[in-house]
Amino acid sequence: ILFSIGSFHVYGYGFMIAVGIICAFTIGCFLAKRSGLDDDALFSMGLVGIVGGIIGAKLLYYIVEFPSIIADPSILLNFGEGFVVYGGIIAGVLCSMLYCKIKKINFLEYFDLIMPEIALAQGFGRIGCYLAGCCYGRVTDSAFGVIFPAGSQAPAGVKLIPTQLISAGANIIHMIILIAVAHFIGYTIRKKDG
Repeated sequence: ILFSIGSFHVYGYGFMIAVGIICAFTIGCFLAKRSGLDDDALFSMGLVGIVGGIIGAKLLYYIVEFPSIIADPSILLNFGEGFVVYGGIIAGVLCSMLYCKIKKINFLEYFDLIMPEIALAQGFGRIGCYLAGCCYGRVTDSAFGVIFPAGSQAPAGVKLIPTQLISAGANIIHMIILIAVAHFIGYTIRKKDG
């Protein structure tokens, strides 16, 4: 819990997901305008992708946890927990493709623009994983190991590799590389056309 207002709690994981989505939309709309693409179309596509992604992440969680659900069907009633990121990415992209097909928008133009922001949002999501203690690494004696407190999803009192932070950093670097490559390719194409 990052902070509470009365009985309302703001959890680190959800907060970081929200920050990642807001940053992704902000950068995506900025880049769309700069590239001469419709930022409103990008925003709508992003909303469709997020809704589809949430549904896809939940569905893949149900598939992965099917034996546990058979043993305890009450898991189906817990909507706030249990998502698998790959299901979210796959369903989000497919829903965005469908949206573009319906609206007669060139999906690949926007896809090149969207992918760096997905990496950024994923990076923030991994920081959220670190705050929740999920997706933790192996036990280590390294100076870089972290010890999670009791109550987190990671084992308490054991030094673990902070794979969440490594993944977050890799996602941020991935975003920077994708934006640089897109800028270079776009510059090269404009130069040839001009």
